[in-house]
Amino acid sequence: MIRCNDVYKSFSGKTVLSGIGFDISDGEIFGLLGPSGAGKTTLIKILTGQLTFDKGSVSVFDKDVFSLSGEDKKNIGIMMDQFGVYERLSCIDNLKVFADIYGVPTGKIKRTLEKVGLGDAGNKAASTLSKGMRARLALARLFMHSPKLIFLDEPTSGLDPQTMRQIHKIILEKKKEGCTVFLTTHNMEEAYKLCDRVALLNEGVIVENGAPEEICRKYNHQKTIQLHLSSGEDVVIPHESGSAERVSRLLADGCIETIHSSEPTLETVFLELTGRKLEEDE
Repeated sequence: MIRCNDVYKSFSGKTVLSGIGFDISDGEIFGLLGPSGAGKTTLIKILTGQLTFDKGSVSVFDKDVFSLSGEDKKNIGIMMDQFGVYERLSCIDNLKVFADIYGVPTGKIKRTLEKVGLGDAGNKAASTLSKGMRARLALARLFMHSPKLIFLDEPTSGLDPQTMRQIHKIILEKKKEGCTVFLTTHNMEEAYKLCDRVALLNEGVIVENGAPEEICRKYNHQKTIQLHLSSGEDVVIPHESGSAERVSRLLADGCIETIHSSEPTLETVFLELTGRKLEEDE
């Protein structure tokens, strides 16, 4: 679906992307993780043909990104900073604008609003919506023309946990429908929950990539099992075959309340590789 090979980009002599390379398969959710200023938005603009680059190659739908036809572009949806929402228009009228642009039947508007949980807000002006409702309206606009490839730039930034879960559910539903999703985020939990694969981006360089679980296992230096016993005691034992008998005995005696392995989080891995947190203060 997307192929990015050895891409470089600089602004005013400052390199912001350096040697970026990855492939994204059809129907995959691919996450690009990094703190603010890491180059995530710049890369989305390159992958969608909004920005040129200095070196490398980018293909989408097996075509050079700058050679995409009008029909190809109709199969791409982009949500960046909730752009494309008209404040004075109602939710329905917002979607009518894009229905006209993409030649989508207006009968689809109500169904699309219902899919994102705005079925009862159709006549509300966008300016009166909460931040979470605005995010869902932006998603509705994105889904109007049923794109095959979706780019989401920090779609849940600043949202409350409940709204975040609702948007996660919508994204996973789009994957079930066969969409390929390119997601940027600095939220480790979001990436772990949603993404089939992630790339960790720091100062314009991908420092690690792979399935979230595989990355966490790769950097599991401690290799221990942490047991919390019914007595209140916490026990740490090596994660090796020699510990099996002890764990089995404690389980048989009903002594174990919880068992945790020592794999790090994506946040911890990123910190180890870069010395920076994924979620840094603005």
